[in-house]
Amino acid sequence: MTKIYLDTCCLNRPFDDQTQERIRLEAEAVLAILSRIEKGDWDWVGSDVLTDEIEQTPDTQKLSRSKLLSGFIDENVEIGEKEIKRAAELQKAGFQIFDALHLASAESANADVFLSTDDRLLKLAKRISKRLKIRVMNPLAWVEEMI
Repeated sequence: MTKIYLDTCCLNRPFDDQTQERIRLEAEAVLAILSRIEKGDWDWVGSDVLTDEIEQTPDTQKLSRSKLLSGFIDENVEIGEKEIKRAAELQKAGFQIFDALHLASAESANADVFLSTDDRLLKLAKRISKRLKIRVMNPLAWVEEMI
């Protein structure tokens, strides 16, 4: 079973301004992924940090929609010493704290792929890919590869 970690950017993408083609295509990819998760084709790995980040969403509409979507998480990683240690290493490599914790959680769960629409995160992950224990991809690129 393919295990996917979707970060908060992915969850918000379907609720972003759909007038930009890139955003619309990424939103469609995220919705296709969520549909396959709902059908049981793929497993969605989440984490305490994902839950915390969702809770911090200032837009109440995005917050309630993201909470609703997160109900489909199949496996939740609790942030422990192992994840904190790995996140600290990832921060030294240049990742922001939440991104580092997301990546550490995804690695901890042995997810097959970590998906994000965050260009900065994607660019850094590509640059240091050999130091990561997980593939990091844009959801649109990943869906095109998988389907």
